[in-house]
Amino acid sequence: MKRLALLLTLLCLGGCANGLRIDESHPSRNHDSRIQYVILHYTSADLERSLQLLTTGEVSSHYLIGAEPPTVYRLVDDSRRAWHAGDSQWQGRTWLNATSIGIELVNPGYRDTPQGRLWYPYPEEQIEALIALLRDVVKRNQIPPQNVIGHSDVAPLRKLDPGPLFPWKRLAEAGFGRWPDEQRVARLRPHFERALPSIGWFQQQLAEVGYAVPRNGELDVATRRALAAFQLHYRPQRYDGQPDAETAALLQALNQR
Repeated sequence: MKRLALLLTLLCLGGCANGLRIDESHPSRNHDSRIQYVILHYTSADLERSLQLLTTGEVSSHYLIGAEPPTVYRLVDDSRRAWHAGDSQWQGRTWLNATSIGIELVNPGYRDTPQGRLWYPYPEEQIEALIALLRDVVKRNQIPPQNVIGHSDVAPLRKLDPGPLFPWKRLAEAGFGRWPDEQRVARLRPHFERALPSIGWFQQQLAEVGYAVPRNGELDVATRRALAAFQLHYRPQRYDGQPDAETAALLQALNQR
């Protein structure tokens, strides 16, 4: 018996030495994708400089979309973490590099002139390439389509990209991101013109959308920046971070189910 036990032990050790064997006959149904968001950026640089920064610098993204021609570059595999979001927060999640796909669009961003800040538009072909890429990325990674957001949304204290000329409404019409019903906004606006809600109300509404915002009832820097980020996304004609009737109507229309 001792010899038999010794033989069985040696056989077991021999099997272990040949590699770990894992039984995969009982897969669980209780799971989803680790990737929850797509975060959109502009590069503030031309294509050559963008490729250099995103492949050899301290930052990276999963995809880069050129402008002329609108070539799509894969820089980091979807299964790997890219360094594109930095200190970020959305819907209570923090440091979103671990749970997001980063897409950079080659675009200079803006330049400041004596007449004010001038923003660079996005070519139509580049946006078409982005929509095609989003169809693939969102489907393949099982990302909720409404979770396509901007860098300025998740880092309002630091970032402005993809900027006021980015066509968020166009993306929403293609099925990516969210957009409030314009008729509902028009119906709500007169109510808020008569009486503007409290700062605490604005903070609550911004938090329901997903923004990181204090709940102190004060129009502090963090609240103004979150308001400005929301306006940049949904009312880019004016994004001064001040609460007004239009912003209130947009928030309520977006949050109504």
